[in-house]
Amino acid sequence: MGKFVINGGKKLNGEIRVGGSKNASLPIICASLLCKGQSIIKNVPDISDIHSLLKILEHLGCSVKFQKNTVTINPEKLKSADINGELVCRMRASILLLGPMLARFKKVSMSYPGGCVLGKRPVDAHITALKELGCKVVDDKQHIILVAAQLNGADITMPEISVTATENAIMAAAFAKGKTVIRLAACEPHVQDLCGFLNKCGAKIKGVGTHELHIEGVKSLKACTYSVTGDYLEAGTYAIAAALTGGDVKITGIDPHDLDSFLQALKEAGVNFETNKSFIHIRPTKNIQAVAKIRTAVYPSFPTDLQAPFAVLLTQAKGESKIYETLFEGRLNYLFELEKMGARFEIINPHQAIIKGPRKLKGVPISSWDIRAGAAMILAALCADGKTEINNIEFIDRGYENIEDKLQSLGADIKRI
Repeated sequence: MGKFVINGGKKLNGEIRVGGSKNASLPIICASLLCKGQSIIKNVPDISDIHSLLKILEHLGCSVKFQKNTVTINPEKLKSADINGELVCRMRASILLLGPMLARFKKVSMSYPGGCVLGKRPVDAHITALKELGCKVVDDKQHIILVAAQLNGADITMPEISVTATENAIMAAAFAKGKTVIRLAACEPHVQDLCGFLNKCGAKIKGVGTHELHIEGVKSLKACTYSVTGDYLEAGTYAIAAALTGGDVKITGIDPHDLDSFLQALKEAGVNFETNKSFIHIRPTKNIQAVAKIRTAVYPSFPTDLQAPFAVLLTQAKGESKIYETLFEGRLNYLFELEKMGARFEIINPHQAIIKGPRKLKGVPISSWDIRAGAAMILAALCADGKTEINNIEFIDRGYENIEDKLQSLGADIKRI
């Protein structure tokens, strides 16, 4: 495995365009299995999670091509086979195959998916929603096995506002007989993008962008050409990088309104920025202020995937800031890596911590423990004194395309070894 070596203290300046959303690309690729013909999906990030999913689809018989951020998929020879193997066990997003495979073949069998270590991430919400549509669960401790003679529309209240469970329910309901209502549906930008793709293919989904979706089932969907939305999480990461280094960076390719809660937190922290309909411009900022509380929650609240990166910003803030992570009990583990660099904090419980700043960070060997914690380590290294070596960067590669090249283009001293 490689590592990143970063010499901190360089101000970032320039303009950067974010890539396509990983969290939108994955379900859209899975949804293409429901379509007749060849789907062309553009603006797909060239990251390891995408390649892992495409390998699974090839194993299932799909014709797949990935070139220059464009995925071409033809599921004509897709077969109903067990979705097993190392890739499934390593990749949480493989759970998104449940809905489309069940809808297409009336049966699906797959190993329990893996992914980042972020505490318990059960599949109960997925199973509950799909059972409402008419499937039955075959007991098996090693696999998820679902069967359904016929999927029928239903009135579903999600047991939790889960993004991937909502996406599975949407994909299955698109092919169910009759009308489905999904209440307490997740409404993140990537969920909206999945609905946009399906509707372009002929689905009938209303209420997009709200917590209540109305879906009229159809008998078939026709493949289309579709461009994935920009990655607002990547944009947030680069915005923090600019603020941490006192830089001047314009970030394009996203809708700033996808980041309303995040931008409000930046404003409270005293970061100097402006927005337009398609960009965020971070201006040089000298003094970062403490934030009373960063509380993660489902969209449109503060995104959990930007909690760790924002915590790095708070290490440079004057005063004490509180972090309240409501979704994953393992998400604060990155704080112990920041402690090695000189950060000060107090762990209240597995979900809450107080960050005490400002603290000058120093470059030391550290590790990444999940995708967003890895991004946080890069941000810390950018503002630290001296050289930082970051190990376990395979996590970062799962979520960020060529992050070192993009940061180098802004003036960062970062290289991959």
